[in-house]
Amino acid sequence: MTARSRWMLAVIAVATAGVVAWGVAGSRGEGGPKPPQGGEMRGMPVEAARVRVGAVTDEIAAVGSLSANESVVIRSEIPGRIASIDFVEGRTVKPGDALFRLDSAEAAAQVAQIEATLGLNRDNVERAKPLREAALISPQDFDQLAAKLKESEASLAVARERLNKTAIRAPFGGTLGLRQVSPGDYVQPGQALVNLEDVSTVKVDFRVPEARLGHLAVRQPVTVRVDAFPAGTFTGMIEALDPHLDTATRTVIVRARIPNPQGALLPGMFARVAVVVADRPNAVLIPEQAVVPVGDDAFVFRVVEGKAVIVKVVIGRRKDGEAEIVSGLSPEDVVVTGGQMKIRDGAPVTVINQGPGPGGPPPAAKG
Repeated sequence: MTARSRWMLAVIAVATAGVVAWGVAGSRGEGGPKPPQGGEMRGMPVEAARVRVGAVTDEIAAVGSLSANESVVIRSEIPGRIASIDFVEGRTVKPGDALFRLDSAEAAAQVAQIEATLGLNRDNVERAKPLREAALISPQDFDQLAAKLKESEASLAVARERLNKTAIRAPFGGTLGLRQVSPGDYVQPGQALVNLEDVSTVKVDFRVPEARLGHLAVRQPVTVRVDAFPAGTFTGMIEALDPHLDTATRTVIVRARIPNPQGALLPGMFARVAVVVADRPNAVLIPEQAVVPVGDDAFVFRVVEGKAVIVKVVIGRRKDGEAEIVSGLSPEDVVVTGGQMKIRDGAPVTVINQGPGPGGPPPAAKG
């Protein structure tokens, strides 16, 4: 072997030994490249909020229409010409106040005529009494005179009633509407003259499903809202429940009475009715976006020691963006409100939202 060959073999041996040594050192951590020093791996970023404890009112919501406590259309019972109108439209009246007066001249004349006949028949009976006792008049003739007296008395009662009906009066106290006739009009029996409404209290009728019927009772409080006063509420009580259930809709009609001393509520108004059936002051509440529906069930991801733990929950009432949790969570829990689609049960998570949730800021996740 020449000197040149021996030199080439020595160079190859040294190079091979260096490569082997570098590989062994790298495998032992004694040399070679090392991973970057940036801290531990972080979990999937999510938004979370602490469970809130608050008051929840369970109520039955319905819609209905307002009606007056008493309502009637004033009509004439007899024909006649309107002699006078004794009220101002839109004003209140008391029971028995005269509203219209028909021309009563003819009715008064009939009363006077019958009164004269009645007086004559009464005198005839008085003169016939001694004659009957003396047997100078037959019992039949005396009975005919007595019958004429009774007939005159009945005729006088009818004539006086007709005369009284020429004055059309308010059957109850209330507020008058707009009249539909003028002085001098000739009216027929049954013709509408003016409407009268008693709105000191108003009634509201609304329908409730059959399934909620067991939650209702007479004198149960209700609240009413109307579009005319969107910022105000009116309170009242259930007055009666219709004993007949509508077989087509499976609902029952409920009637409530609302005090209306200022007359703000008017018959015919559209009303939104709420009946309070339960009041839970310490309900567990979470944001609605924390609920993950799966079929007919509902689930929530809790944040427990930096991991997402899925929990089945029972939802109660939903209102104003919050859901009541009947079972499945406790007041100390923190739930995921954003990012649920990116995580699974047991996955590591990192809470990234800084603002307070419904129950205060969530605690920092533990890695």
